[in-house]
Amino acid sequence: MPPRKGKGCSRREALAGAAGLAAGSLIGAAPGLAQELPVATRTIPSSGEPVPMVGLGSWITFNVGDDIVLRDECAEVMEAFFAAGGRLIDSSPMYGSAQPVIGYGLDKLGRPPQLLSADKVWISSVDSGPAQIEESRAHWGVERFDLLQVHNLVSWEGHLDTLEAMKADGRLRYVGITTSEGRRHREFVEVMRTRPLDFVQLTYNILDREVEETILPLAQERGIGVIVNRPFRQGDLVQEVEDYPLPDFAGEIGCATWAQFLLKFIISHPAVTCAIPATTKVEHVRENLAAAQGPLPDATMRARMVAHVEDL
Repeated sequence: MPPRKGKGCSRREALAGAAGLAAGSLIGAAPGLAQELPVATRTIPSSGEPVPMVGLGSWITFNVGDDIVLRDECAEVMEAFFAAGGRLIDSSPMYGSAQPVIGYGLDKLGRPPQLLSADKVWISSVDSGPAQIEESRAHWGVERFDLLQVHNLVSWEGHLDTLEAMKADGRLRYVGITTSEGRRHREFVEVMRTRPLDFVQLTYNILDREVEETILPLAQERGIGVIVNRPFRQGDLVQEVEDYPLPDFAGEIGCATWAQFLLKFIISHPAVTCAIPATTKVEHVRENLAAAQGPLPDATMRARMVAHVEDL
């Protein structure tokens, strides 16, 4: 087991050190050589559209109500996200005030055209689904959503009928379903096998790997995109590992921090389209997007990463 650091090293301290090294390496560089690497993309299987492999979630972090200071902080996170090459932002009616907070940020930023809007329908009444979707759309202030998903499979049969009809009418681009924390996977597979989905959203990280057995291979077989939620177990996973030093081999895949190490493991799976970590901090969103830059681990390296983290 690798030794713990004497006082530990917080995510903020690791970022500061990485930034200092990066700045030092650019001293004396010729103009134009200090450009960031491009953010890696994956294509959506059903359309071929490229999407950056790291997106932005809004669960808890954007549920800030009408507090203008906190709303402005969320807008700053969104600004940094788009500036770093991000596109896909995900929300839900379940997430409190997150939807209007996203709408506030989009207004403040002048409605960035690169946005790929992803939201959900989450209501037991199928008849009430269209009204909820319209309310969500108004909160965001978008003309239409790019992706709508049935949240946690609530009344999925009827809601998928609604979403499929919206897509056929040109009022929606992509249709999906979601689950989290390993729930209802058997039913999830049934829906994947029987309905024409563009996306599934699920929990996957270096310790929660059950979906590798059936769901991720099925997504590849069926040509379904995969969005990964809870990549850091709501921050708990980063906190659990950050007292340990990064392994020496992390540099081989361009990781300066544990968050990047954990994200690179997720997005390097060939079935994964995009991971959606949530954050309230500009430095964290930049750190997360940087995980989609540089080399990604191959199968041998992925196994090495798992073994290392499981031994901590």
